[in-house]
Amino acid sequence: MAFDLEPVAFSGLPGWQQDDPTPVIDALRRCHHHVTAVKPYRTGSLGVSVADLLPAYEAAGAVLSGASEARAFFEAHFVPFRIRPEDRRTGFVTAFYEPEVEVRLAADQAFRFPFYRRPADLVDVDEANRPAGMDPYFAFGRLRDGRIEEYPDRRAIDEGLLAGRGLEIAYARSKVDVFFIHVQGAARLVYPDGSCRRITYAAKTGHRFSAIGKLLIERGEIDAATVSMASIRGWLAAHPDAADEVLWHNRSFIFFREALVENESLGPVAAAKVPLEPGRSLAVDRLIHTFGVPFYIASETLTHLDGGRAFARLMLALDTGSAIVGPARGDIFTGSGEAAGALAGSVRNDADFYILVPRAAAARYLHG
Repeated sequence: MAFDLEPVAFSGLPGWQQDDPTPVIDALRRCHHHVTAVKPYRTGSLGVSVADLLPAYEAAGAVLSGASEARAFFEAHFVPFRIRPEDRRTGFVTAFYEPEVEVRLAADQAFRFPFYRRPADLVDVDEANRPAGMDPYFAFGRLRDGRIEEYPDRRAIDEGLLAGRGLEIAYARSKVDVFFIHVQGAARLVYPDGSCRRITYAAKTGHRFSAIGKLLIERGEIDAATVSMASIRGWLAAHPDAADEVLWHNRSFIFFREALVENESLGPVAAAKVPLEPGRSLAVDRLIHTFGVPFYIASETLTHLDGGRAFARLMLALDTGSAIVGPARGDIFTGSGEAAGALAGSVRNDADFYILVPRAAAARYLHG
């Protein structure tokens, strides 16, 4: 996808002097630990590498607390560039959150919709083992009788494909709740004794994500101007006989793994393998962008996340998603629980995207 990078001064970032990017520095420190102790992030096509980021990561360890100190750190170590996609005037943001849902360990009459662990016959697919004719999008497949094939989709699993294999983590009361947790990719499960555990993304069937909101808009069931998670949930609740057919339109199905909730203030460990920082974590197109890169997002129309003020905030690329495609497309993590979900559900806004490139690498992106 074609786009241009336009260098700007920090003074040209809307609202920069009012932002407090201190939480981003904490997230940088977690990224630094991961890339040095575990594994470097894969470099996106834009070319900002972990090697480029390491000097800033190392310097982040010495930053004292305070908004002015945090801004000075980013001004010293990065150069902002505005991302200008050729196919549209601005970028576009949505939002996601970590739901909380009541569950039971065993199915009963009320709680009967499972969250599944990854099945043993689901295998990773790449160019080395992809069968001829399989959609190149598929990163997973089913190994059966020594051959890899497309894994059955959401409908097949809902209709009992995996029943009896012992893959159930827990059971929820609502199939719609389970569906939207698949969309979000993580959740906090609340058990009858009040204990809480987390499930996070482990794998998926491999099918392309298909937005059911878009389907309902195309059918004239929901107004495109007012579509939100709440309006989609409302339609599904009002049309229970049609709900399955609509949910099955999204053939993609997510499998989960269990994890402890080690820090109540942080979100789940996402694609960048560090916990998400609420309000400061951004899902990006990982084919273009590298995890651990800072972005500044500004949107005059997005006001409800900041008490009526236009959204203008430094964020860190820590996640990705199948619906997040393009150089100026992002998904904002709003946090965990019902309040975070209320914030996330109506975010569909044009936004300006600024990528912060490490100073030593910035010359590669200067033209003319």
